[in-house]
Amino acid sequence: MVIKIINTVLILFAVGMGIKHGWNMLMAKPEMLTMFGKWHFSKNGVVLNGAVTLLAAVLILFPKTFVAGNFLMATGILMLICLQLSLSDLKGAAIELPFLLLNLIIVYLQHPLKMT
Repeated sequence: MVIKIINTVLILFAVGMGIKHGWNMLMAKPEMLTMFGKWHFSKNGVVLNGAVTLLAAVLILFPKTFVAGNFLMATGILMLICLQLSLSDLKGAAIELPFLLLNLIIVYLQHPLKMT
C-alpha cells in the first residue's frame, strides 16, 4: 500500500512536470524557443514537441496507456539528453537524468490502479 502511495506521488510529479513543460513548449514561450533554438528547432518543432509531451503526460494517467505515456516521456527526455551532449553540455544532460530515471522507476512500480 505504501508503495502505491509513493508511486502515485511520483506519477503526479512526472505528469505535473510534463504538463508544465509541454504547455510552455506548446505556447512557444520565449525561454523554450531559446533553449530549443540552440539545436536549430523551429517554432513549429518546439510546438510539436510540446504537444507530444502533453500527450505523454495525459497517457501516463490511465492504466491502459501508462507504459506508452512513459515511453513517450522518456523518449523526449532522452532526446534532450542527447541534444545536450551534442553541445558537450554535461551539466544540462545531468540535469535531465533524474527525470529519465523517474519514468523508469514509475514503469517498474507499475500503475497504482492496475488490476493484477
